[in-house]
Amino acid sequence: MSDTGGVREVKSAARTVELLEVLAARGDRPARLQELADELGVPRSSMYALLQTLVSRGWVRTDVTGSLYGIGIHALLTGTSYLDSDPRVRAVRPYLDEASEALGETIHLGRLDGTDVAYLATRESHEYLRTISRVGRRLPAHAGALGKALLAERPDEAVPQGPYEPLTPRTHTTRESLLADLAATRERGHSIDREESVVGIAGFGFALRYDTPAQDAISCSVPVARLTPGHEERIVAVMREIRARIEGITVGGAGAPRWR
Repeated sequence: MSDTGGVREVKSAARTVELLEVLAARGDRPARLQELADELGVPRSSMYALLQTLVSRGWVRTDVTGSLYGIGIHALLTGTSYLDSDPRVRAVRPYLDEASEALGETIHLGRLDGTDVAYLATRESHEYLRTISRVGRRLPAHAGALGKALLAERPDEAVPQGPYEPLTPRTHTTRESLLADLAATRERGHSIDREESVVGIAGFGFALRYDTPAQDAISCSVPVARLTPGHEERIVAVMREIRARIEGITVGGAGAPRWR
């Protein structure tokens, strides 16, 4: 049992969270009881009891045969509550609308979560619509504009060790190449993702420095087929202005919690 902040971890709670994270990561690939027991190193009988408890409470769902398990609807409701209750997400949304309207491109807000970036809000381009929303999904920080903008706000020692998972042929897979990119990001003041996370898509990321180091960033994504030098220059100018305006707002009033 690990020790966190001087408090011993509760094994049953940790196991429940690990199970939910495994099911969430599988997406549309439901799991069988034995698969979950093997992956988490839990006796089959204990895993079955835990699954049935979570099914009864809506956190896990099962098929009509009772042999397949997936994430339940209460996970969605809790995630939506997180977005609705976060004052920074609420404050930034109107600026995402402004950037989307000015540029006609897709605009994202993301937050660093370990070695990944979680997407908190998106305004889709009318020219390029994704079939699946990125909100609530994660992307490795080394692979996209949001993540690189946030990694560049940290010292090189804090950058995760490689090798990194390639998402496209252009993804950084070594720490040396990523560190060189982050140095260039610091110099220019924003990150650039040229088909590193999605083939055919470029991204420009801007850390929001209302935290030190920054936890949130905004980005603009655009199909490379539409990315002329003039359009890139306009994207950078508009996004810099939007960032400055976001960083100038006051979020939360007296007595509002300062979340870690």
